Amino acid sequence: MNDTASRADLAGLQAALRARYGADLLPPEGPWNPTVASLLDHRSVRGYRPTPVPEGTLETLVAAAQSAPTSSNLQTWSVVEVSDPAHRRELAAIAGNQKHVETCPLFLVWLADLSRLERLGQESKVELAGLDYLEVFTVAVVDAAMAAQNAVVAAESLGLATVYIGALRNDVERVARLLDLPPRAFAVFGLCVGYAEAAAAGEVKPRLPQSMVLHRGRYRTEGEAEDRTAYDRRLSAFSARQEMSDDDWTGRVIARIGTIPALRGRDRLKAALAALGFPLK
Repeated sequence: MNDTASRADLAGLQAALRARYGADLLPPEGPWNPTVASLLDHRSVRGYRPTPVPEGTLETLVAAAQSAPTSSNLQTWSVVEVSDPAHRRELAAIAGNQKHVETCPLFLVWLADLSRLERLGQESKVELAGLDYLEVFTVAVVDAAMAAQNAVVAAESLGLATVYIGALRNDVERVARLLDLPPRAFAVFGLCVGYAEAAAAGEVKPRLPQSMVLHRGRYRTEGEAEDRTAYDRRLSAFSARQEMSDDDWTGRVIARIGTIPALRGRDRLKAALAALGFPLK
């Protein structure tokens, strides 16, 4: 790498770290390449142009997803591409009327899917006793999350924008009926994919300082309150610039999980999962 390229890379690294952490809490500079640059530039996008994604994009994203790690190669996830406008409207309503669920060119619902393993056991005439246990359900949720994140990284490397829709969990039974899911299949979240509207791209959202999430040798809480206060100021300023409610991280946490109504129906998730075929022993 020549000196000019090295200086450009260093400038890009410093700019990306400042965007993610702020100028006063930069982590040490480390290795840098286009993949890391793309990861640090991630932002959730909720406004999409009507431009369709290129032919074959869905299959490319699924190939990337299937290249993610999967516990014991069980491959306990599936994905449903939803294009029917009526189904999109209903999913948007479940998700609190998030309009981008309807308007994004590509909408995917990622499933923790143990139904495929159950069918395998039935066809093999073998009881898969482990399917009823929380461990195997956890494997399926983790598998789905890792697969989806691989797809997100692939999409963003292709110039596409994304946003996860966790609010599908507001009513997982309704989602299951809408998508005709078999027992032991659960919609973990949705994912919007498409080309961002210029006004929707926004800034990179600041994250907690690494001092709050990176622990060396043991878990530590020394200095956490001070670091959180500094992060609250940074996030509040970000919110003001984005013309969002002028809140901070502490306020968001309290608003999001401080009351049962704030869970928006997800307080019933355990019972809903049982109804969908997950006894979670």
